[in-house]
Amino acid sequence: MIDSAEHVQLTTTDYARAEQMLAPYRARLVPRGEVVPQWSDDGARFWYEAGGRHVLVEPATSTRRDAFDHDRLAAALSRVSGTAVEADDLPLTSIEFEVPGVIRFSALDARWEWSDQAGTCTRVEDDPVPLPWEIASPDRAWVAFRRDGNVWVRSRDGEQEFGLTDDAEEHWDYGGVAEAATKVKLPLLGMDSLLVAEWSPDSTRLITHRIDQRELPEQVLVESSPKDGGRPVTHRVRYPMPGDEAQPTMTWHVLDVRTKENLTVPGEPEILGTPYALQRRWWSEDGETVHVLHQSRDGRTLELRRLDPATGAMKTLITETAETRVDASPFLHVSPLVRFLDSGEILWWSQRDGWGHLYLYSAEGEQLGQITEGPWLVREVLRIDEDRRRVWFLACGLSEDPYVRQICRVDLDGGEFARITEDELDHDAIAPPNGEYLVDRASTIALPARSRVLGAEGEVLVELEAPDTSALEAAGWSPPERFQALAADGHTPIYGLLWRPHGFDPARRYPVVDHAYPGPNIQRAAPAFRNLFTGEAEALAALGFAVVAVDGRGTPLRSKAFLDYSYGDLGMAAALDDHVAAIRELGRRHAWLDTDRAGITGHSGGGFFTARALLTHPEFYSVGVAQSGAHDFSIYLPFWVEHNHGEITEDNRRALVNTLSAANLRGKLLLIDGELDDNVLPYQSLRLVNALIDADADVDMLLIPGVEHSLHGRHHYVTRRTWDYLVRHLHRTEPPPYRVAPFPPKPIWAIQPS
Repeated sequence: MIDSAEHVQLTTTDYARAEQMLAPYRARLVPRGEVVPQWSDDGARFWYEAGGRHVLVEPATSTRRDAFDHDRLAAALSRVSGTAVEADDLPLTSIEFEVPGVIRFSALDARWEWSDQAGTCTRVEDDPVPLPWEIASPDRAWVAFRRDGNVWVRSRDGEQEFGLTDDAEEHWDYGGVAEAATKVKLPLLGMDSLLVAEWSPDSTRLITHRIDQRELPEQVLVESSPKDGGRPVTHRVRYPMPGDEAQPTMTWHVLDVRTKENLTVPGEPEILGTPYALQRRWWSEDGETVHVLHQSRDGRTLELRRLDPATGAMKTLITETAETRVDASPFLHVSPLVRFLDSGEILWWSQRDGWGHLYLYSAEGEQLGQITEGPWLVREVLRIDEDRRRVWFLACGLSEDPYVRQICRVDLDGGEFARITEDELDHDAIAPPNGEYLVDRASTIALPARSRVLGAEGEVLVELEAPDTSALEAAGWSPPERFQALAADGHTPIYGLLWRPHGFDPARRYPVVDHAYPGPNIQRAAPAFRNLFTGEAEALAALGFAVVAVDGRGTPLRSKAFLDYSYGDLGMAAALDDHVAAIRELGRRHAWLDTDRAGITGHSGGGFFTARALLTHPEFYSVGVAQSGAHDFSIYLPFWVEHNHGEITEDNRRALVNTLSAANLRGKLLLIDGELDDNVLPYQSLRLVNALIDADADVDMLLIPGVEHSLHGRHHYVTRRTWDYLVRHLHRTEPPPYRVAPFPPKPIWAIQPS
């Protein structure tokens, strides 16, 4: 075994190889690796892009073919536009397959129509495409948007445009979002006029809201380096904090395009307890009803209400309360698992028996029965066949690995339960809004998703894509190890991923990097090939680190008790003690893991977790890079703290605040923040710096001008500085003179994962 004092010297080639592991470069090494269906209105067909080709699928006839003649279209578009394009790299966006054989699309700053039969590509002048922050009506006749805090509509032909509201005031406007975490960020990302609303099925009305933030306290951010080179600019954001009496409130509004009426739902304004409340409303298929999901400020009561859009009358149908947060789905950021049947019945997801299961209610809110049960959970509802009274869903906990998703089916009336898939693959299935099939994307951490169209009984209707990893392997990649370890309590099984360094040599010893994000809203170590954080971890592995991701107690997709581990002790979300226990156990299994050189890095909550690791476990973690860290949750957004921690008391405040442990710092810590972060205010890191100065402890800090919470536009620089810091202090060698290249410039809405 080579002694850990012998340290590798990295080169610019090593950095270039690491860069290839990052998105979107990594995606190019696995062509056809992700099928994202775009459904037709009737669900009878869908299309997707794979490996530069656009594919059209008709499940009823088991056909899969090119959506159009790529070569002819490339030649025609090159000719009429004067710009050369390639058949395998067509720059098409906003594609519409309205007529068989004819598509409309945007490309090269124009709108075009292509006829496969005629072979003609013509420019379309009167076909404006809604911007990503605008909302087209179901019949495509109208587009809704925001202007000066009011909701407006325009006809698609551009001949009509008028406001549906006209009394918006500053900090009291329609269809927008709360200022905290958005007011500065959205304009920086090119989305300053975001509208949150939903059209009725007949395209005549909109359900939206009005937010009142007039009484909220302000926070001030200073833009040091405005693009015009002038004086620094101040940005004022209405930003409430946990325990504040003043909170944003909201009212619901139904806007009628025909009459231009603005119907305000009667009653006292509601506290906007969570930003997700703005999207938790659904029209019935006949447009006669709107269902609204309301969560109390403390998150411990969840109510389903029925709204009459004609009168504004509101009735509560279902109320669920608990001693901790009541969730409507396994993940905070995904749509609630609530479905409304044509019969009027309601499908409801709840963790009331200790696991996430489905319940059936009558139209008037009477519980009719529990549909699923057992020590596992329903992760997602896929589709419902009301005629046969069956529901298809994804379940976790039915395989040896409790995080693996399986496709299942159950009778709505509590009868037959059946597993559609019986393997150990992770099934990331999706269903069209209409249609009697599923698109199944099944993978492991080593195998990219094999995608297929499945029928009602799991039979294969169409094979879609079966990508391989040959190009990825040629770039130095090897799949991570899926591991099980024991939590710090000595008996709870926890799971994670371990990436071996590129060019792995079992005779060497490698430093460890914990690639962390804590919290009840994120799964860090998914058993699927496509993982939101995979590229970042694999890049670190390319730099000669052993990389670990752990889902400790306090994270989702297990039992309610597992999730609630950190309630009242938010500093233990994802159980930092569990991370230490798991990495030490891995060190006992693998002699090549040098757990005496343990580092950690993370963003946002992961930034909090990184600093907390060095401050509360200085005997274990010696190096950390904390990006956009929320180091004092007691001055963070109320809903996050009040839902996931509960009431702040003198006894439990220490669990929220890193500054109180500043005197414990022994290792090397780098704080990276955006000066315009209106989500986690950069003053949180400055407070930690202040506490570290008081403790006479050394700390490094990088404050990046002009960027917000996600550090968008400076990712390449932040990535390189993160790598350099870990290389310098874990490998104990100077990094090479390399500059990570910026990702291809795209607006943020064009690169977000689906």
